[in-house]
Amino acid sequence: MPDDLEPRNAPIEISPERFRELGHHVVDEIATFLAGLAQGPVNTDTSPAAIRALLPAAGLPEHGEDPARLLEQVVPLLTGHSLFNGHPRFLGYITSSAAPIGALADLLAAALNPNVGGWQLSPVASEIEGQCIRWIAQLLGYSADCAGLLVSGGNMANFSAFLAARRSWAGERIRAEGIAAERMLIYASRETHTWIEKAADLFGHGTRALRWIPVDSQQRIDLAALTAQLDRDRDAGGRPFLLVGNAGTVSTGAVDPLTQLAELAREQELWFHVDGAYGAFAVVCDEAPAELAGLAAADSIAVDPHKWLYAPLEAGCVLVRNPEALREAFGYTPPYYRFTGEEHDPRINYYEQGLQNSRGFRALKVWLGLRQVGRAGYRKMIGDDIRLARRLHRCVEATAELEAGSCQLSIVTFRYVPHDLTRSGEARNAYLDRLNESLLERLKRSGDAFLSNAVIDGRFMLRACIVNFRTSREDVEALPEIVLRHGRATHGAPGP
Repeated sequence: MPDDLEPRNAPIEISPERFRELGHHVVDEIATFLAGLAQGPVNTDTSPAAIRALLPAAGLPEHGEDPARLLEQVVPLLTGHSLFNGHPRFLGYITSSAAPIGALADLLAAALNPNVGGWQLSPVASEIEGQCIRWIAQLLGYSADCAGLLVSGGNMANFSAFLAARRSWAGERIRAEGIAAERMLIYASRETHTWIEKAADLFGHGTRALRWIPVDSQQRIDLAALTAQLDRDRDAGGRPFLLVGNAGTVSTGAVDPLTQLAELAREQELWFHVDGAYGAFAVVCDEAPAELAGLAAADSIAVDPHKWLYAPLEAGCVLVRNPEALREAFGYTPPYYRFTGEEHDPRINYYEQGLQNSRGFRALKVWLGLRQVGRAGYRKMIGDDIRLARRLHRCVEATAELEAGSCQLSIVTFRYVPHDLTRSGEARNAYLDRLNESLLERLKRSGDAFLSNAVIDGRFMLRACIVNFRTSREDVEALPEIVLRHGRATHGAPGP
C-alpha cells in the first residue's frame, strides 16, 4: 500500500521563535492592564447582545487566522468587557484577586500539560500536588497524615468529602447495593451552601434526606435544635450519617461551633465534615474566630485556594483525615491504568482519589504561591482583609442613612435607609428591600464598586466581602459615600 502521507505541518503549531514573540506581547499587555486596573471601572455596563455582537458573526471558520491577529483582537475584548475581580473595589462574591505568580504558573502548567491522574503520566506534578496538600493541611492545623487532592472548587471538594463519608460510614456494600435500602440522613444549618442540596440530589439520597437545622442570631447552627432533630430521627428509624459544619458561610461569614459539633459527631458516630471553602484559611490569623480551632477535629475539610490563598481559578482542595477513605470511595483500577513498577515503588495516582481521571496541574499555582508568600505572608494578607472589613463596618455605623448589619470574618452586611423615609411596618421593610435591590443593580452597572447581597432575617442587605489583596483602607473608606450617592439617586427615581 503506497504511503500517501505528506510531511506533517500541523496548523496549530507555532514555532519557538514565534511563540516567544507572541508570549512577550501578551505578557506586556497583561502587565499594562494590571498597572491601570485600579484607575478603571470594576465592571462594564454592556448588554449580552452588545457583547455577542463583538464576536465573529459567521459560523465556525473553515480556515484559520494568524495567531498574532487573534491575540491582538482578544486582549481588548477581554479587558474591555469583563467584570474585574482583581480590582480593589471588587467586594462582591468570594472570588479573590489572582496572584500574579499563579497566572505565570498556569501558563507553565499548560505548556507542559501533565495529566495529574497517574504518577507515571506526571511524576513531578504528582509530587508537587502531594506536597501542596500537606502544606495546606499544615496551614490549617490539620492532621499531617491526611489524604487529599486538588479539585475545581468548593462544590467538587465538598462532593468528594460527601462520597468519602458515605463509603466510610456504609462500608463496602454500598458500592454493589447502592443506597436504596438505607435511610441515610444529612445534617446542616440553613446557611450551608447549596452544594449540599446538589449532593443529596445527584448522589441518590434525595433532598428529603437533608435535615435543615435552624441558626442562632449570629447565623450559626443551633446545637440544641440539632440534638433534638437527631433524637427524633433515630426514634423514627432514620440513620444519621453526616454532619456538616460551616467555617465561613457565604452570606455572612458565620463560623459554626466546630469543636462542639465534632464532639457531638463522635458521640453520635457521624462523619463530621467542615465546609471551609471560604473561611477555613483564616485560622492562620490572630483575628480568627476561636471556633476555627475545631477544624483539627474534622473527618474532612473542603477549602478553596482560589478564595483566601488568592490562587487563580480554578483551585479547590479536599482533605480527609483517614488516608484510605478517598481511595476506598473512588479507587477502581482498570487494565489500562496498570503502570509498571508500582508494585516495587509505590506512588500516588490521583485518579484513585477522586471523581476525575484526567486532571490538570492545578497544584502548581497554589504551591508556588505558598512558596512565594509563606505562612507569615498569608497571615498578614488574610488579617488585612479582616481588619479592612472591620474598618468598613465602623464606617457604615458612623454614616447616617446606612444601617449596619453583620461583620464576620471579612464579610460586612448593611443597607441604605433614606433619612426621609416615612413608611412604617411591613410597608417600610418591603420598600427598603426593593430600594436596596435597585441600588445594588445601579451600583454594579456604574463600575464604581461591585457588591453582592445577602438576605438576613428576611431583610435584603448589601454585602461586601473582602478577599482581595489589592483592596486598601482608602477603598473601604470611600465605599459608604459611593453607596449613599447611588442610594439617593435610586430613592429619587421612579419606583423602585
